[in-house]
Amino acid sequence: MIEDSIKERLKHEIVGILLIAVGVFLFLSLVSYHPMDPSFFSYTSSKIKGIHNWMGIVGAYLSGLLFQGFGFPSFLLSFVLVVFAFSFIFRWEWEYLSLKIAGWAVILISTSSLFGLWLSPVRIYSQDLLMGGFIGEIFSRNLVRYFNRPGATILLLMILILSFVLGTGISFISLVKHLGEALQKLIGKIGTFKMVRREGAERERKLVKQKQEKKEAKEVPPTVVIEKPSLPSKREEEMKQEAFEFLEPSKAFQLPPISLLEAEVEKRQKIDRESLIMNSRILEKKLLDYGVEGKVVEVRPGPVITVYEFEPAPGVKVSRIVNLADDLALALSALSIRIVAPIPGKAVVGVEVPNKNRETVYLKEIIDSDPFRTFKSKLSFGLGKDISGESFVVDLARMPHLLVAGSTGSGKSVSINAIICSILFKAAPDEVRFLMIDPKMLELSDYEGIPHLLLPVVTHPKKAAAALRWLVEEMERRYTVLAEKGVRNIEHYHQRMEKELKEKGKVYKRKGDVLEGNEEKVTEPMERLAYIVVVIDELADLMMISS
Repeated sequence: MIEDSIKERLKHEIVGILLIAVGVFLFLSLVSYHPMDPSFFSYTSSKIKGIHNWMGIVGAYLSGLLFQGFGFPSFLLSFVLVVFAFSFIFRWEWEYLSLKIAGWAVILISTSSLFGLWLSPVRIYSQDLLMGGFIGEIFSRNLVRYFNRPGATILLLMILILSFVLGTGISFISLVKHLGEALQKLIGKIGTFKMVRREGAERERKLVKQKQEKKEAKEVPPTVVIEKPSLPSKREEEMKQEAFEFLEPSKAFQLPPISLLEAEVEKRQKIDRESLIMNSRILEKKLLDYGVEGKVVEVRPGPVITVYEFEPAPGVKVSRIVNLADDLALALSALSIRIVAPIPGKAVVGVEVPNKNRETVYLKEIIDSDPFRTFKSKLSFGLGKDISGESFVVDLARMPHLLVAGSTGSGKSVSINAIICSILFKAAPDEVRFLMIDPKMLELSDYEGIPHLLLPVVTHPKKAAAALRWLVEEMERRYTVLAEKGVRNIEHYHQRMEKELKEKGKVYKRKGDVLEGNEEKVTEPMERLAYIVVVIDELADLMMISS
């Protein structure tokens, strides 16, 4: 009896090990399937050295048969073989073994049919492979013919559940019950974990809040830096202009007085220090809520935005502050904010918040400011004010080709008029000349008759083209004049002439070609080269009409 039981146990173990080996062999064959390998469904070469499958030609034929027949559900076979192997090794008592094998066979067919019903073919190594194989495709097509896709799906799911119960012997109701209990336990554990985490975060927040309150009691409020911009002077002074001694100055012309411009300086908004300090505290608290420690060290209010300089604590990444832009805008009741991380030259992060009441920047304030008065270039113009309220002045000579574009109402006309007026308040007609082209006769007609115009405002497209051609010729002529003097721009040209005037006492302009061994000089005074500024309104329309 004992010997019989030992023989029986050995027999079961041998069968189990063989089934495990077959299952692993089958699994590796399916994993390494290649459609170019020889199989029952292809006529490729049968040379073994060209086989891609890991299990050789046997694996190629086996995987080809299963994949072409049942598709991806073929992997269930390797799983079933391993399950049966363990049943033999541990001698599980399975009744009605033939019914269980039939149940797993039905599971394979129904799964292949579901794959063929709902999944499209997949492309493997440039060849299409049916997800459910030929068997799944045949069953799914016939079921759809009689039940349509929803009905066929319900029928296949029902068959799958019944075959699962038949193949495993597990009650479907008890399985659902156990799954429900496991899910309920999982939800309970997740809820407990969240509650413990919430309580820990609450305790930590209270400790941080207590430390912060103690710290704030000792802290000094942030410094509010109010940079007073240059205000228009009470006594209107004429702009001083530089004159070149070697040229005859224009005595009849005087720069226009600043009083021609309007400004409402008396309505300037007062800065509420308490409000700025309160916003600083809100900013610090909101950042602390997200684990970002630090303090606002300075506040710089401007005409349009206010900059809060936030100094983060050591170890705080700047990227964390940048990612909180929307949350900070919500906390400060602002439409949007901009974070400058970091401010160049400082170990702080700038938080730019729009002011609730924006100030109007008038051109008079810019022209009568120190930055504009001290700017040497005759082509300087004011663009507005920076975030600290200081006038922002640039040189048009450094940007000779300026294109102003934007939608209706975005300020194109205001900017063009500001540029022209800035130059008119800075330069005399013998220093800067204008060529204005306005095909629509809307924007530039107000400048008709000013002494700075080379020509009356050009409104006809053909005349505009002729004027621009003349301008190109004038530019080439000036290149020649500058080349004769060995200079690169008008400013250096005037400096050269001034130097020659001091050295020789008289400056002449050379005309004609210089012959070899003979330099003919004409006693004609050197001409002054004034800057020429071309202003074109609606350039796109002019280009279409002229073309």
